[in-house]
Amino acid sequence: MGATLDPVRRRLYLEAMGIQVWRHRAGAPAGEGDDAPRDAGQAADPLPAAASLSSGAPSANRVSTAPEAPRLPITPNSPFSPTARSGPGAPVPARVDTAAPTVEVSTLGWDELRAAVATCRACGLCATRTQTVFGVGRRDADLMFIGEAPGAEEDRRGEPFVGRAGQLLDRMLAAIGLDRDQVFIANILKCRPPGNRDPKPEEAAACRAFLLRQIALVQPRVLVSLGRISAQNLLETDEAVGRLRGRWLSFGPAALPLMVTYHPSYLLRSPEQKARAWQDLVQVARRLRGA
Repeated sequence: MGATLDPVRRRLYLEAMGIQVWRHRAGAPAGEGDDAPRDAGQAADPLPAAASLSSGAPSANRVSTAPEAPRLPITPNSPFSPTARSGPGAPVPARVDTAAPTVEVSTLGWDELRAAVATCRACGLCATRTQTVFGVGRRDADLMFIGEAPGAEEDRRGEPFVGRAGQLLDRMLAAIGLDRDQVFIANILKCRPPGNRDPKPEEAAACRAFLLRQIALVQPRVLVSLGRISAQNLLETDEAVGRLRGRWLSFGPAALPLMVTYHPSYLLRSPEQKARAWQDLVQVARRLRGA
């Protein structure tokens, strides 16, 4: 038979698993009860001396065969998580400057806000971006477009909607008598997610204060949300764009009129939806004219 634990350690392990152990009475003969070793010649405890028991509920208890790793401070925007791997070959999380003083974003002017975005390290995207993509356009525009996240070209140039999707957006604006210089364009995220993947919830949350401040500074009469990621984050819903578009919604305490429509990138892949996007833009144009 294999080696067994000493009586005290054996009892602790059994109790940790929720198994009641009868302890021998004081003065009882050696070997009486479950705590006594069955063979005085048995080997020593096979586990390292550093082994320890979890102190949680019995159903969650587990045995650790190595010393507990030092605990890292976890902040709401920290890239570290309880499931993060360590050791050789483990991914290295982006360095986040959690010691930096907190900026009260809601009080910043345009220049200070742009600087805060450019130096932001609130999530792991700061390690993979080429540069931040702040936004572009007229700072007192009546109409503000909010997209999803920068793509590769936007990340390279630092400006939103500059690729094929941007060209289509320009044509959409021209169709209602506007150009890029007359509106303000921003994104839910200010940094490009690697591989153009969808933003993670914590990434969108880290950028939200910046976007809210942009909206407050622009004070648009109408907001247009471009695509699923934008709409779901602005409205805090999981509804599909097809169920949200085509009707007026409201955003924020000021109940800003909000129109959800398809993202230009989606329209490039699904041109049959352009007619519906045009219907949405017609409503926007009428709203701006006060019709």
